[in-house]
Amino acid sequence: MKIIKERKILQLELNNIQKDDSNSVGFIPTMGALHKGHISLLEKAKTQNKINIVSIFVNPTQFNNSNDLVNYPRTIEEDIDKLEKAGCDIAFIPEAKDVYQENTIIKDDFNFGHIENVMEGKYRKGHFRGVAMVVNIFFELIKPNRAYFGMKDYQQLLIIKSLAHEFHPNIEIIPCNIFRENDGLAMSSRNTLLTNVQREKAPLIYEILKKAKNKFKGIEIDELKEWVNKEFKKDADFNLEYFEIADSDNLILAENKHTHKSLIAFVAVNLGKIRLIDNIPIN
Repeated sequence: MKIIKERKILQLELNNIQKDDSNSVGFIPTMGALHKGHISLLEKAKTQNKINIVSIFVNPTQFNNSNDLVNYPRTIEEDIDKLEKAGCDIAFIPEAKDVYQENTIIKDDFNFGHIENVMEGKYRKGHFRGVAMVVNIFFELIKPNRAYFGMKDYQQLLIIKSLAHEFHPNIEIIPCNIFRENDGLAMSSRNTLLTNVQREKAPLIYEILKKAKNKFKGIEIDELKEWVNKEFKKDADFNLEYFEIADSDNLILAENKHTHKSLIAFVAVNLGKIRLIDNIPIN
């Protein structure tokens, strides 16, 4: 595995790779603190591409909370070891000053419409703009054939699909299933920040989602939202930020469950100071 830390070095490497048209390139952008979910994206990419690149970059422009940026877990040596063992071809680990270079025009005037204004977009102002900025930079640099994104961040997945459709139509966006711990907790780099007690409680998030899915057929959406709210209030360590049911194609928030063909339930919860998200197809 090659470890590359500068854009210009990666560009030279890519120039050699792309001389051969048969060298399809897969790309997995990450912020590090890698877990089995990330590795599953790489494993899927390896079945579809000849060369696979994983970026590790804690992107400052997507954090609307400076403390969140400071506290985000960083485990670079362990990450490199995991990527090497998993058969990654190139680990791209740039510095912020190299990604956001001075005297270069960085596109930030994206318009994703409704999908950037609800749920994560509503509660984390500017977050998706920052995500789109850095992914757009990486797409322009790497020009992969395929890029891989987990469905835990489903709203982000739709943002990236929209970005690719408008600006990078030759890049295929591959959605990858949520990877869960044995107790059902969706794998996330933030899980490492939980205390032991919080970690024991965290699987409740998915348990409530599963129960909500089972209840969905028998009650109206307003009643279901009220039930979810009450369930989280039973434990003072949980603070429910939102529970929404939205159309899987466009994230239109559902008020009537009979007017949408495919719906997903989304949740964001603060467990102590750690913010966790999850989702489940509900109909």
